[in-house]
Amino acid sequence: MAIAAPPIVHDPIPFGSWRIAETRAYAVRHYGLHRARLIAPKVIVEHMTENASFSETFNTFAPDVPDSELHELPGTCAHFVIDTNGTIHQLVSLKWICRHTVGLNWTAIGIEHVGFREAGVLGSIRMLRASLRLTRWLQAKYGITDNNVIGHAESLSSRYHRENVVRLKTQTHGDWPHRFMVTYRRDLAAE
Repeated sequence: MAIAAPPIVHDPIPFGSWRIAETRAYAVRHYGLHRARLIAPKVIVEHMTENASFSETFNTFAPDVPDSELHELPGTCAHFVIDTNGTIHQLVSLKWICRHTVGLNWTAIGIEHVGFREAGVLGSIRMLRASLRLTRWLQAKYGITDNNVIGHAESLSSRYHRENVVRLKTQTHGDWPHRFMVTYRRDLAAE
């Protein structure tokens, strides 16, 4: 069954030929893949921005500079950002790999939620509704199952996780841990 896309505001970050080349080099190093394209994604990863606004998030992802944690290029990014008022912003085309989850970037769509706490998203009708609608649409578009909609903190348990860089094989973040994703996936199933 086809699901209509939710309203999406296109706010692309710079993703020119240099960033595409860096993404391809990243995919070779980390996954042994000679491509920058996101082909038939299998996972959707939910994230928290750890800041208070869409503009802060945009300004974090737009510059193509080494990230502060892993010090690599291309710069980190996500495909979508959900603002506190429920506006869905698309930063990167779904045809490109984004650096948002170590071990899964090769097959994952990244969705950031503006804020600091998952409970803030789950308690906001606008944010939660936008997030669920976007996630459901992406699932329908790519045939992604509910169990492959994960929180960043669940990345290591994904059957699609793979990482060639030894020091990063167990690297993850704490946002959207299992206890919050149980609620999120329950709400997603009811959507």
